[in-house]
Amino acid sequence: STRDTLQQEKYAEYKLCPHEDDSTMRLRLVQFYKSTSLINKEKFLKPLVLSNKTLHQRPLSTRMGCEVKSEAAGKIRGKLPYYAEGLVVKGFGRGSKELGFPTANFEEKVIDELPEELTSGIYWGYAQLQNSPVYGMVMSIGWNPFYNNEKRTMETHILHHFDGDLYGEHLKVIIVNYIRPELNFPDLQALKDAIANDISVSKKEMEMEQYQKFTSDKFFTSQ
Repeated sequence: STRDTLQQEKYAEYKLCPHEDDSTMRLRLVQFYKSTSLINKEKFLKPLVLSNKTLHQRPLSTRMGCEVKSEAAGKIRGKLPYYAEGLVVKGFGRGSKELGFPTANFEEKVIDELPEELTSGIYWGYAQLQNSPVYGMVMSIGWNPFYNNEKRTMETHILHHFDGDLYGEHLKVIIVNYIRPELNFPDLQALKDAIANDISVSKKEMEMEQYQKFTSDKFFTSQ
């Protein structure tokens, strides 16, 4: 039906591209599942999650869009790893209170120095606060469309619990890899689910031997 066709086109925004792994596909399917108004969601989604091969049947226009996104992701990764440092400033106060994922926000000059290739999206890497150990981190770069931010931010969720706020601390980060583009969400719980998934994806990649060298990078060891 026309209604189903429109919903299928909407799904194309969350499709699996060849460079994406299963976790990214699951995240996009969850987002679509929560945003669609299809009556029989299970029937519509089931054939899409059988395997990566199932998705090769998508329309040519969708596959072309996928190639464009793949090219964009390639340009982003071409600028990685990216090194940044600066002061932690007060953010919107939503990370801990509303989301349960506290973040350290960089001052504006750090954001202004970002290369244009590092577009809005979710990234992972490593972080260090002054004389602290090096920890894994997940970072959101962008305007956070769910909250309609008016200023671009770099919000770093460090994978470690700190007592108290971090305002005024000197933060160093190495952005190692790109996870996904910045997306809007139908509700707060969908946003929380996406963040949890981003953290899970990041932790899995951090375990890979090829990334271990960043934890002892001279960027962190030098004062």
